[in-house]
Amino acid sequence: MFTSIHAIPSSKSSTRPTKSHTRALFVHSDAMRLGKDAPSSLRGALTRATFKADLGECAFGDDGAVLIGLGATASLTSAWMRTAGARAGKALLRAGVTHLALDAALFEKSTRRGFARAFAEGIALGTWRFDSLDGSATTKAARATKVTLASSDPSFAEGLIQGLATADAVNLTRKLGATPPNICDPAFVAAEAKRVARSCGLRCRVIGYAEAKRLGMGGICGVGQGSDAKPCLIVLEHRPKRVAAKAKGKTIMLVGKTITYDTGGYSLKVNNGMKGMKYDKMGGMAVLGAMQAIAQSGLPLHVVALLPAAENMVSSNAYRPDDIITLVNGVTVEVTNTDAEGRLVLADALAWGAKEFEPAMIVDLATLTGGVVTALGNFCAGYFCNDQKLAALVEESATRTGEKVWRLPLWQEHKDFMKSQHADIINSNPSRLAHPIQGAAFLAYFVPPTTPWCHLDIAGVAQMDAATDLAAVGPTGYGVRLLIDLMEHLC
Repeated sequence: MFTSIHAIPSSKSSTRPTKSHTRALFVHSDAMRLGKDAPSSLRGALTRATFKADLGECAFGDDGAVLIGLGATASLTSAWMRTAGARAGKALLRAGVTHLALDAALFEKSTRRGFARAFAEGIALGTWRFDSLDGSATTKAARATKVTLASSDPSFAEGLIQGLATADAVNLTRKLGATPPNICDPAFVAAEAKRVARSCGLRCRVIGYAEAKRLGMGGICGVGQGSDAKPCLIVLEHRPKRVAAKAKGKTIMLVGKTITYDTGGYSLKVNNGMKGMKYDKMGGMAVLGAMQAIAQSGLPLHVVALLPAAENMVSSNAYRPDDIITLVNGVTVEVTNTDAEGRLVLADALAWGAKEFEPAMIVDLATLTGGVVTALGNFCAGYFCNDQKLAALVEESATRTGEKVWRLPLWQEHKDFMKSQHADIINSNPSRLAHPIQGAAFLAYFVPPTTPWCHLDIAGVAQMDAATDLAAVGPTGYGVRLLIDLMEHLC
């Protein structure tokens, strides 16, 4: 992996290049020229017939200096810089580069921080892989050498710092997401949350199973009661000493579905449908990763995160179809499908958190429905929002980070569709009509109607079956960068 000398240094001096750093210059494919102070060895590399300066392409000089291609000038965007970083990072690791000094002269001063951030994100995201459980028989390459990124330009250096911190949060999310269910149960997630909290100054509280029952959290307790690994609600809080003027008196609440494994319960997943259900916790892991970055960077706003963690298992104690449970806000729910469990744990977290913290804004992430995958594939997340201003902020963050979203409707008719004959509401309508919307319609019963709320269904983007430039096969860490960007633009 790639890292800066310090993830979030207190001064820019830690990202200043030294004699041990390999100098790296950027070049466009349609403007292949270098400045007067460029190393002479790179002039030869520039004229090689094989070097086209394609996006992320690298050419090395005789003294080890490197050219990094960025493709055509007109194509340069933050997304392109992120991809360039991912591709260049792999080449640099193969070449054994350990210290890299990046030249910012090619970029306009106003773009340097943003482009550096995107490049650093790409370089760290694209070179990551899950290696925590490599065994004695592995044939995979050893853990990548840590590489230090530096720049003599203050804005570019600051961008590198921000990008690496963001990527570190994404890679934490990926690591926890890939950790298998025989290791990663609710207690394990709670321990990891405490570790992260200690490392970056977050407050952490864990509401255990017994306390959750006393509080009336019928959703969290119902879903997790069939497992020996009992459920819990993890509460993280970032309360900085200084709060930005426009964030004063406001609390932002983030909620992430954290089902550490989903068998479907008595509505059992069949035909190998259970494989990969360790990724049903990716909403919660994204929130945890984002909170790490938020705390490390000291963002000047109050942020609370809730991770309702449970394992949905089958046993004599497990909840069943036809059960009627009461959630923390008093709403009664008829269980029609035990495989629609994520909305039950989220509902308790949303309702309890809304009452406890009175947030000015709520955003939740969840691998909630197969319907959203059918509708949107793995190209973007589906989102639902009850507030136009918040919807605009989410879409702006999605554009800046490249974590795409598409808005779906949520009307009163959808809420009425979830009514029950024997309780207040059902957790899943047997009809497949509006399937990707049913989960959001259910959750709407647990959010104050006047509180701006955005629900992101990330079922199609939380994990990938084919590698991309930025992600290996497996968990993508989707949502971390979007949440960080959103929080940054709220303060």
